[in-house]
Amino acid sequence: MFNRRDFLITSMVAGTILAMPVASKPAKRRFDAAERLQKLEVGQARLGVCFLDTVTGEVSGNRIEERFAICSSFKLAMVAVCLREADNGRLNLEEILPYSEADLLPWAPVTREHLAKGGLSIATLAQAAQEKSDGVAANLLVKRLGGPKAVTAKFREMGDTVTRLDRYEPDLGLVLSADTRDTTSPLAYAQLVSRILTGSILRPDSRERLLGWARNTTTGARRLRAGLPSEWRTGNKTGTGRDEGTTNKCNDVAITFPPGKNPIIIAAYFDSGEYTEKIEARHEAVLAEVGKIAAEWAIG
Repeated sequence: MFNRRDFLITSMVAGTILAMPVASKPAKRRFDAAERLQKLEVGQARLGVCFLDTVTGEVSGNRIEERFAICSSFKLAMVAVCLREADNGRLNLEEILPYSEADLLPWAPVTREHLAKGGLSIATLAQAAQEKSDGVAANLLVKRLGGPKAVTAKFREMGDTVTRLDRYEPDLGLVLSADTRDTTSPLAYAQLVSRILTGSILRPDSRERLLGWARNTTTGARRLRAGLPSEWRTGNKTGTGRDEGTTNKCNDVAITFPPGKNPIIIAAYFDSGEYTEKIEARHEAVLAEVGKIAAEWAIG
């Protein structure tokens, strides 16, 4: 879990990012990371990255306003929607959402384990969607919120005019090059995650809860976290797309707390430009290198 100092930092900056214009690009104090990030693009690959200082709003990156398949990284913002609805008395986190074997997907570690119960609470499903990227949990929550369009509308309420959810798992990962469905931009999602995790979108206890779930997330050990110093407090949410007819996507979004420095958001979206039948270590290694560059950028 995040410690009290981390929570106090996020509380101190609450509201700062929420009030910042979406297109804000403050004067640079750090190096421009674009050239180093561009070197990680090989062949037909595209790498979209945004580094965002949650206090000053300073950004750097590559292809920061281009669209990329959001894949399962949408779950962090979707879980935030659930917590926000609960904060405002419109959702009961203890409500049980029923499901059956017919709802199961290949990746359903929590919902499959508890199938015999016939249902789980919204709070448990939200934690499973964030920490384990459970696809069934995510689908149940999206349906409870009113469907993909309703979730997108909530993103708009939270100040994001770019990120969109159009389908359920696993179809949302089927994004072709010209498709805008189920996409975001590194800049838009970095700013949204910053508003969620360091702004006033959530009440303090809900924000702390989500920070804890992000810190305890078990996916992505070989992605951004692999390049960030292990002693830094870091939380993340991955996204992966791998279907015949499309290109492999390898994504990760993180918040990290460099000691003595401002918290940093990293939004990294890697479209490999190729299709393979499995998650490739070389694709994850690209995001590990992004993490290393982010760490240098974070400390200025």
